Amino acid sequence: MSDGACAGRVQAWRTRLEQALTQRLPDSDAEPTRLHAAMRYCVLNVGERVHPLLLFGTARALGLAEAQVEAAACALELIHAYSRVHDDLPALEDDAGADGRAACHAAYDEGTAVLVGDALQSLAFQVLAGDEALPASADIRLRLIALLAEAIGAGGLTGGQALDVEAHGRQLTVAELEALYSRRTGALLRASVLMAAECAPQAAARLHQSLGEFATALALALQIRRQLHMARAAEGRPSYPRVIAPEAMRQRLDRLYAQSLEALQPLGAAAEPLRDLARWLLADGPAARPS
Repeated sequence: MSDGACAGRVQAWRTRLEQALTQRLPDSDAEPTRLHAAMRYCVLNVGERVHPLLLFGTARALGLAEAQVEAAACALELIHAYSRVHDDLPALEDDAGADGRAACHAAYDEGTAVLVGDALQSLAFQVLAGDEALPASADIRLRLIALLAEAIGAGGLTGGQALDVEAHGRQLTVAELEALYSRRTGALLRASVLMAAECAPQAAARLHQSLGEFATALALALQIRRQLHMARAAEGRPSYPRVIAPEAMRQRLDRLYAQSLEALQPLGAAAEPLRDLARWLLADGPAARPS
């Protein structure tokens, strides 16, 4: 697929997701109105939707239609938004906003931001448990819930954020840095791919392993790409530029990209949507902001 065609597919997926999120978020005129308005502010028309894109791409590779995984894509984006709202708080990253858009605690207040994050996390699991668009199988829904919970818990995103806080001002090795990123950003990206696989019961267990390896390599590659394009690394924060030189970063990115494609070999030609998406994300598309 050409880059233009891939970009068109990405835009169609983003449009679909925006509509799906709009339908599933509480109305801003319903009580408590300030909380609901802030939830919509933090979710709608913001972000690059990398996690849902990977879920949609995986679904295509496994023969699923977008409608069969749309609710799972919404749950992922609700979780990503929750993590960003909490990460931006003064107690953690103290980020007032980016790209001309104020962070939740700056646009509203810190108390509201904490509650918004809590409510978005709760809504994500509510969607997985009860949304009619997902497979009716209770076993599938339980596996989806378990995958997402694991991805954001102490062994995943939250644990990665804790390691990030502990590492502030300390020089890490490449291995330590990538272990941190594998939790902080990689866990939710892996969940994005594996949740789509859970919606395709016909997918053999061996494909789950291959998809997990694909996502693990791609997540680190996306992290490097983002940091190569940053004006500067945040002072004191662990990052690739503090550990290896730019040329070594590019070489590492190329190796990880190759690993991600190699992991897709068991899927054969069916994996083209994922190969196209990986190429687009790393070459022309935006990199995922750390969760």
